[in-house]
Amino acid sequence: MLLDVHQNWSWFVVISNALAGLWALAAHKWTSLRSRALWWFTGLAELAIFVQVILGVALVNKYKLEFPAFHAFYGFVGIMSVAIIYSYRSQLKGKLYLLYGFGGLFLMGLGIRAMLKGSA
Repeated sequence: MLLDVHQNWSWFVVISNALAGLWALAAHKWTSLRSRALWWFTGLAELAIFVQVILGVALVNKYKLEFPAFHAFYGFVGIMSVAIIYSYRSQLKGKLYLLYGFGGLFLMGLGIRAMLKGSA
């Protein structure tokens, strides 16, 4: 049950961060796409990473499993990346959409790597 939730949620993490990243990059180019909904969606996509890591830790603790090699690493790097992206928002105020656009795509890539390492 918990394993299924963890596996299915990983798709939400990857797809939501991809969409948030693409939306932010498009909003950099087209101002009509800049809305409060973009930031809510980006926050939801980034929050999904924290939920995924919590699900993974609960899965390992409940069933006394070992993490697949580098699988947990990518999850925790994802959490740290969200923090780094957030911390740069004031320094890159003029490039905020680029920061969150490329940041969302980077987080998507980390999710894909974690999925590949988890299935190996």
